[in-house]
Amino acid sequence: MDKKPEECKAGAPEWMTTYGDLVTLLMCFFVLLFAFSEIDAQKFDAVMKSFQGSAGVLESGKSLSEDELVFDASPEKDTTPERTTPEELEIVQEILREMTEKLEEELSGRDLIDVVEFDIVDTKLIIKLKDNVLFDPAKADIKPEALGILNILGETLQGEIFSLSDFRIEGHTDNVPINTIRFPSNWELSASRATSVLRYFRDELDFPEDHLAISGYADMKPLETNDTPEGRAANRRVEIIVENIDLGTTIPEGVTEESTTDEGE
Repeated sequence: MDKKPEECKAGAPEWMTTYGDLVTLLMCFFVLLFAFSEIDAQKFDAVMKSFQGSAGVLESGKSLSEDELVFDASPEKDTTPERTTPEELEIVQEILREMTEKLEEELSGRDLIDVVEFDIVDTKLIIKLKDNVLFDPAKADIKPEALGILNILGETLQGEIFSLSDFRIEGHTDNVPINTIRFPSNWELSASRATSVLRYFRDELDFPEDHLAISGYADMKPLETNDTPEGRAANRRVEIIVENIDLGTTIPEGVTEESTTDEGE
Protein backbone atom coordinates (compact mmCIF):
# COMPACT_ATOMS: atom_id res chain seq x y z
CA MET A 1 0.00 0.00 0.00
CA ASP A 2 1.12 3.53 -0.74
CA LYS A 3 2.10 5.56 2.23
CA LYS A 4 -0.19 8.41 3.09
CA PRO A 5 1.40 11.83 2.55
CA GLU A 6 2.52 13.57 5.66
CA GLU A 7 0.11 16.17 6.88
CA CYS A 8 1.29 19.76 6.98
CA LYS A 9 2.01 21.08 10.39
CA ALA A 10 -0.38 23.68 11.64
CA GLY A 11 0.77 27.27 12.01
CA ALA A 12 3.35 29.40 10.20
CA PRO A 13 6.74 28.08 9.07
CA GLU A 14 9.48 28.31 11.66
CA TRP A 15 11.54 30.86 9.64
CA MET A 16 8.63 33.26 9.53
CA THR A 17 8.64 33.65 13.30
CA THR A 18 12.30 34.67 13.26
CA TYR A 19 11.72 37.01 10.31
CA GLY A 20 8.75 38.65 12.08
CA ASP A 21 10.86 39.24 15.18
CA LEU A 22 13.60 40.86 13.06
CA VAL A 23 11.18 43.24 11.32
CA THR A 24 9.61 44.17 14.66
CA LEU A 25 13.01 44.95 16.16
CA LEU A 26 13.94 47.10 13.14
CA MET A 27 10.70 49.04 13.46
CA CYS A 28 11.37 49.65 17.15
CA PHE A 29 14.88 50.79 16.31
CA PHE A 30 13.68 53.43 13.81
CA VAL A 31 10.89 54.55 16.13
CA LEU A 32 13.49 55.16 18.83
CA LEU A 33 15.71 57.08 16.40
CA PHE A 34 12.79 59.30 15.42
CA ALA A 35 11.87 59.83 19.08
CA PHE A 36 15.42 60.88 19.96
CA SER A 37 15.74 63.25 16.99
CA GLU A 38 14.77 66.92 16.98
CA ILE A 39 13.21 68.46 13.88
CA ASP A 40 14.08 72.11 13.38
CA ALA A 41 11.19 73.41 11.29
CA GLN A 42 12.86 76.76 10.64
CA LYS A 43 16.07 75.17 9.40
CA PHE A 44 14.13 72.77 7.17
CA ASP A 45 12.17 75.68 5.70
CA ALA A 46 15.40 77.63 5.11
CA VAL A 47 16.98 74.66 3.31
CA MET A 48 13.98 74.34 1.00
CA LYS A 49 14.04 78.06 0.22
CA SER A 50 17.73 77.83 -0.53
CA PHE A 51 16.98 75.23 -3.18
CA GLN A 52 14.16 77.33 -4.56
CA GLY A 53 16.09 80.57 -4.70
CA SER A 54 19.52 79.51 -5.89
CA ALA A 55 19.81 75.91 -6.98
CA GLY A 56 16.78 75.95 -9.24
CA VAL A 57 15.70 72.45 -8.20
CA LEU A 58 12.16 73.45 -7.33
CA GLU A 59 9.90 75.77 -9.30
CA SER A 60 10.24 79.19 -7.82
CA GLY A 61 11.72 82.59 -8.33
CA LYS A 62 13.77 84.36 -5.74
CA SER A 63 13.37 83.31 -2.14
CA LEU A 64 10.66 85.25 -0.32
CA SER A 65 12.61 85.08 2.89
CA GLU A 66 15.13 87.80 3.60
CA ASP A 67 17.11 85.46 5.84
CA GLU A 68 20.58 84.42 4.69
CA LEU A 69 20.50 81.28 2.59
CA VAL A 70 21.85 78.07 4.06
CA PHE A 71 24.22 77.71 1.13
CA ASP A 72 25.11 79.76 -1.92
CA ALA A 73 24.73 77.99 -5.26
CA SER A 74 25.49 81.07 -7.33
CA PRO A 75 28.61 81.34 -9.54
CA GLU A 76 31.92 82.02 -7.82
CA LYS A 77 31.73 85.80 -7.80
CA ASP A 78 31.79 88.01 -4.76
CA THR A 79 29.43 90.62 -6.19
CA THR A 80 26.24 90.48 -8.19
CA PRO A 81 26.63 92.22 -11.56
CA GLU A 82 24.59 95.39 -11.84
CA ARG A 83 22.10 95.86 -14.61
CA THR A 84 23.18 97.99 -17.54
CA THR A 85 21.44 101.35 -17.55
CA PRO A 86 20.06 102.77 -20.83
CA GLU A 87 22.87 105.34 -20.86
CA GLU A 88 25.54 102.65 -20.42
CA LEU A 89 23.89 100.48 -23.06
CA GLU A 90 24.04 103.35 -25.54
CA ILE A 91 27.71 103.95 -24.78
CA VAL A 92 28.66 100.29 -25.12
CA GLN A 93 26.76 99.85 -28.37
CA GLU A 94 28.41 102.95 -29.84
CA ILE A 95 31.81 101.52 -28.90
CA LEU A 96 30.90 98.18 -30.47
CA ARG A 97 29.72 99.88 -33.66
CA GLU A 98 33.02 101.78 -33.94
CA MET A 99 34.99 98.59 -33.35
CA THR A 100 32.90 96.73 -35.94
CA GLU A 101 33.67 99.44 -38.50
CA LYS A 102 37.39 99.10 -37.79
CA LEU A 103 37.24 95.32 -38.17
CA GLU A 104 35.28 95.57 -41.41
CA GLU A 105 37.77 98.10 -42.77
CA GLU A 106 40.73 95.87 -41.93
CA LEU A 107 39.08 92.78 -43.43
CA SER A 108 37.86 94.59 -46.55
CA GLY A 109 41.37 95.76 -47.32
CA ARG A 110 42.45 92.11 -47.53
CA ASP A 111 39.34 90.76 -49.27
CA LEU A 112 38.27 88.83 -46.18
CA ILE A 113 35.04 90.61 -45.32
CA ASP A 114 32.85 87.89 -46.88
CA VAL A 115 33.97 85.19 -44.46
CA VAL A 116 33.13 87.08 -41.26
CA GLU A 117 29.80 88.38 -39.96
CA PHE A 118 29.23 90.86 -37.13
CA ASP A 119 26.20 91.22 -34.91
CA ILE A 120 25.63 93.51 -31.93
CA VAL A 121 23.20 92.12 -29.35
CA ASP A 122 22.64 94.29 -26.27
CA THR A 123 26.15 94.74 -24.82
CA LYS A 124 27.79 91.95 -26.82
CA LEU A 125 29.61 91.88 -30.13
CA ILE A 126 29.22 88.52 -31.88
CA ILE A 127 31.81 87.73 -34.55
CA LYS A 128 30.80 84.72 -36.67
CA LEU A 129 33.37 82.80 -38.72
CA LYS A 130 32.30 80.06 -41.09
CA ASP A 131 33.85 76.74 -40.20
CA ASN A 132 35.27 76.06 -43.67
CA VAL A 133 37.33 79.24 -43.31
CA LEU A 134 39.07 77.99 -40.17
CA PHE A 135 38.91 74.20 -40.38
CA ASP A 136 38.87 71.32 -42.80
CA PRO A 137 35.83 68.99 -42.59
CA ALA A 138 35.76 66.86 -39.42
CA LYS A 139 38.96 68.48 -38.11
CA ALA A 140 39.78 70.99 -35.36
CA ASP A 141 43.23 72.17 -36.48
CA ILE A 142 43.22 75.76 -37.72
CA LYS A 143 44.16 75.98 -41.39
CA PRO A 144 47.35 78.00 -42.05
CA GLU A 145 45.54 80.35 -44.42
CA ALA A 146 43.05 81.22 -41.67
CA LEU A 147 45.68 82.56 -39.28
CA GLY A 148 45.66 85.94 -41.02
CA ILE A 149 41.98 86.40 -40.18
CA LEU A 150 42.55 85.55 -36.52
CA ASN A 151 45.53 87.92 -36.42
CA ILE A 152 43.44 90.82 -37.73
CA LEU A 153 40.64 90.09 -35.26
CA GLY A 154 43.01 89.57 -32.35
CA GLU A 155 45.10 92.69 -32.93
CA THR A 156 42.01 94.87 -33.26
CA LEU A 157 40.19 93.36 -30.30
CA GLN A 158 43.16 93.86 -28.00
CA GLY A 159 43.10 97.63 -28.39
CA GLU A 160 41.32 100.35 -26.48
CA ILE A 161 38.43 99.29 -24.25
CA PHE A 162 38.60 95.64 -25.33
CA SER A 163 41.72 95.16 -23.21
CA LEU A 164 39.41 94.75 -20.21
CA SER A 165 36.62 92.79 -21.86
CA ASP A 166 35.85 89.08 -21.77
CA PHE A 167 36.03 86.87 -24.85
CA ARG A 168 33.88 83.76 -25.13
CA ILE A 169 34.59 81.45 -28.06
CA GLU A 170 31.77 79.13 -29.12
CA GLY A 171 31.93 76.14 -31.46
CA HIS A 172 28.85 75.05 -33.44
CA THR A 173 28.22 72.18 -35.87
CA ASP A 174 25.38 70.95 -38.07
CA ASN A 175 23.33 67.87 -37.18
CA VAL A 176 25.29 65.41 -39.34
CA PRO A 177 26.72 62.93 -36.81
CA ILE A 178 30.44 62.29 -36.50
CA ASN A 179 32.05 59.26 -34.88
CA THR A 180 35.84 59.10 -34.97
CA ILE A 181 38.47 58.16 -32.42
CA ARG A 182 39.22 61.82 -31.72
CA PHE A 183 35.63 63.09 -31.99
CA PRO A 184 33.02 60.53 -30.85
CA SER A 185 30.29 63.13 -31.41
CA ASN A 186 29.68 66.71 -32.52
CA TRP A 187 30.04 67.82 -28.91
CA GLU A 188 33.75 66.99 -28.89
CA LEU A 189 34.24 68.50 -32.35
CA SER A 190 32.61 71.82 -31.49
CA ALA A 191 34.48 72.11 -28.17
CA SER A 192 37.82 71.22 -29.80
CA ARG A 193 37.39 73.86 -32.48
CA ALA A 194 36.62 76.52 -29.89
CA THR A 195 39.66 75.39 -27.90
CA SER A 196 41.91 75.68 -30.96
CA VAL A 197 40.91 79.32 -31.44
CA LEU A 198 41.34 80.04 -27.74
CA ARG A 199 44.84 78.52 -27.74
CA TYR A 200 45.86 80.65 -30.70
CA PHE A 201 44.59 83.83 -29.03
CA ARG A 202 46.37 82.90 -25.81
CA ASP A 203 49.66 81.53 -27.14
CA GLU A 204 50.21 83.62 -30.27
CA LEU A 205 48.35 86.86 -29.58
CA ASP A 206 48.95 87.06 -25.80
CA PHE A 207 45.31 87.31 -24.75
CA PRO A 208 45.07 87.04 -20.93
CA GLU A 209 43.75 83.65 -19.81
CA ASP A 210 41.41 85.12 -17.22
CA HIS A 211 39.47 86.92 -19.98
CA LEU A 212 38.98 83.84 -22.18
CA ALA A 213 36.31 81.13 -22.10
CA ILE A 214 35.04 78.46 -24.49
CA SER A 215 31.75 76.67 -25.14
CA GLY A 216 30.87 73.76 -27.42
CA TYR A 217 27.22 73.54 -28.49
CA ALA A 218 27.33 70.84 -31.20
CA ASP A 219 24.11 71.30 -33.23
CA MET A 220 22.02 72.67 -30.36
CA LYS A 221 21.98 76.31 -31.56
CA PRO A 222 21.41 76.31 -35.32
CA LEU A 223 21.09 79.57 -37.23
CA GLU A 224 19.31 77.95 -40.19
CA THR A 225 17.54 74.70 -40.92
CA ASN A 226 19.68 71.59 -41.15
CA ASP A 227 17.49 70.21 -43.93
CA THR A 228 19.46 71.92 -46.71
CA PRO A 229 23.18 72.03 -47.55
CA GLU A 230 23.13 75.83 -47.31
CA GLY A 231 21.53 75.73 -43.87
CA ARG A 232 24.01 73.17 -42.57
CA ALA A 233 26.89 75.28 -43.89
CA ALA A 234 25.56 78.32 -42.02
CA ASN A 235 25.25 76.33 -38.80
CA ARG A 236 28.87 75.15 -38.93
CA ARG A 237 30.63 78.12 -37.40
CA VAL A 238 32.81 79.56 -34.66
CA GLU A 239 31.61 82.62 -32.78
CA ILE A 240 33.85 85.03 -30.89
CA ILE A 241 31.70 86.93 -28.41
CA VAL A 242 33.01 90.13 -26.81
CA GLU A 243 31.17 90.79 -23.56
CA ASN A 244 31.42 92.32 -20.08
CA ILE A 245 32.99 95.53 -21.36
CA ASP A 246 34.40 97.54 -18.47
CA LEU A 247 33.22 101.13 -18.76
CA GLY A 248 35.76 102.13 -16.14
CA THR A 249 38.48 102.00 -18.79
CA THR A 250 39.39 104.78 -21.17
CA ILE A 251 36.51 105.33 -23.56
CA PRO A 252 37.30 106.49 -27.10
CA GLU A 253 36.87 110.21 -27.75
CA GLY A 254 33.56 111.31 -29.18
CA VAL A 255 31.66 108.36 -27.78
CA THR A 256 30.60 109.47 -24.34
CA GLU A 257 30.26 113.23 -24.47
CA GLU A 258 26.73 113.26 -25.83
CA SER A 259 25.73 109.90 -24.37
CA THR A 260 26.62 110.77 -20.79
CA THR A 261 25.06 114.25 -20.81
CA ASP A 262 21.82 114.41 -18.86
CA GLU A 263 18.75 115.43 -20.80
CA GLY A 264 17.86 119.10 -20.50
CA GLU A 265 21.42 120.28 -19.89
